[in-house]
Amino acid sequence: MIDPVDLTARLVRCPSVTPEEGGALAALSEVLSAAGFACTRVDRDGVPNLYARWGAKGHPRTIGFNGHTDVVPEGDRAAWTHDPFGAEIEAGWLYGRGATDMKSGVAAFAAAAVDFVTATPPDGAVVLAITGDEEGSGTDGTVALLDWMAETGERMDVCLVGEPTCPERMGEMIKIGRRGSLSAWFTFRGVQGHSAYPHLARNPLPAMATLMARLAAYELDRGTDHFDPSTLAVVTMDTGNGATNVIPAEGRATVNIRFNDVHTGASLIAWLEDEARKVAAETGIEIGVEARISGESFLTPPGALSDLVAGAVAAETGVTPVLSTTGGTSDARFVKDHCPVVEFGLVGHRMHAVDERVRVEQIEQLKAVYARVLRDYFAAG
Repeated sequence: MIDPVDLTARLVRCPSVTPEEGGALAALSEVLSAAGFACTRVDRDGVPNLYARWGAKGHPRTIGFNGHTDVVPEGDRAAWTHDPFGAEIEAGWLYGRGATDMKSGVAAFAAAAVDFVTATPPDGAVVLAITGDEEGSGTDGTVALLDWMAETGERMDVCLVGEPTCPERMGEMIKIGRRGSLSAWFTFRGVQGHSAYPHLARNPLPAMATLMARLAAYELDRGTDHFDPSTLAVVTMDTGNGATNVIPAEGRATVNIRFNDVHTGASLIAWLEDEARKVAAETGIEIGVEARISGESFLTPPGALSDLVAGAVAAETGVTPVLSTTGGTSDARFVKDHCPVVEFGLVGHRMHAVDERVRVEQIEQLKAVYARVLRDYFAAG
C-alpha cells in the first residue's frame, strides 16, 4: 500500500519551482515503475513531463489522471513558520509549497492507481499524465503530453484532473468546465508636453481613462445555464511618469477577462479592438491593442463521468458535490480537446499562500475518492 501522505511529503521536499523538475517526477517514476507502469519522460523545450501507463496501449477502457508537480515560488522565506520545502507535519497539517496545489493531489491519484492495479488488475488501462509546466506558460506541459500521445497512439477515454476544487469543505465541489481567460494590453500614444501648456501636447491619459472606464462598466452577459456572468478586470494603468509638470507621451493599461460560453476569445478581442478604435477616433490618441488567449471556455455536460466522480466523492466524504465552472483556468482546458474531463481535488484556499498547507486526513480522503473512481469505472465496464 502506498501512503499518500508520505508520498506528498517526498514531493514537497522536491524544490520544483516552474520549470525546475526538482526530483519530483523522478520520485514518481520510481514509484510507478515498481508497480508495472510504463513510464516515459516527455520533456519539451526544457520543461519536464511524465507519462505513465499501466495496461495495454490504446485499450478502449482507459481512464486518465492529470496533474502537475511544479509550484510557484515560495516568496519571502522569513514569512513562513515552516520550511517551504520541508514537508513538516504539525497539528494535523502538512506544510510546504505545493502541499495543496497540487502535490497532494498527484500523490493521492498515484497512490490510488498503484494500489488498484496491484490488488485488482483491471481489464483496461490507467494513465497518469503529469506535467512540470502548469504554473508557467503551459505551452510545453500538458500540451506537450497530449501532442506526444497523438503522435504515438496513446489515449485516454476519460480524464480526472486532480486540481483543488473545494472552496471550504472537502467534497463540496466538482469542476465540469472552466471559464475562458484572455488578457489584453493597451498602449496609448500622444505627444509629450509641459503641463502648463496642455494645448501644445496631446495627453494620452484621458483616452486611457475613458476606454478603461467603458470596458469596466460594460455588461458582457448575464451568465448561462452552467456559467456565472463573464467578468472584466482592469488590472493596471501606468505612465511611468513621476513628474507633475510633464504631460506624458504614452500610457499603458491591461485588462483580464474571464468569460463563459457566450463568447470566444476571438469575439472578445474583436470587441476590445472596436472599443479602442472608437475612443481613438474621439480623442485623436493612437491606441494599440495586443491580446493573448490563455484558454477558451469549455463544458463537460453533466453525465456519466460527472456522475461517476460525484458518486465516489459522496461515498467517501459524505458530501454531495455541486457541479461548478467557477474559478480560474487549469490544464483541463487542454485535456478537453482529447477526451471528456472533470476536476476534483482538495480544499484549495491556502494554495500559493505563505504557509501553504493541507490537512493530512484530506490527503487520505482524496486517495480513497480516487480509488473508488477507479473501482467504479472498471466495474461499470
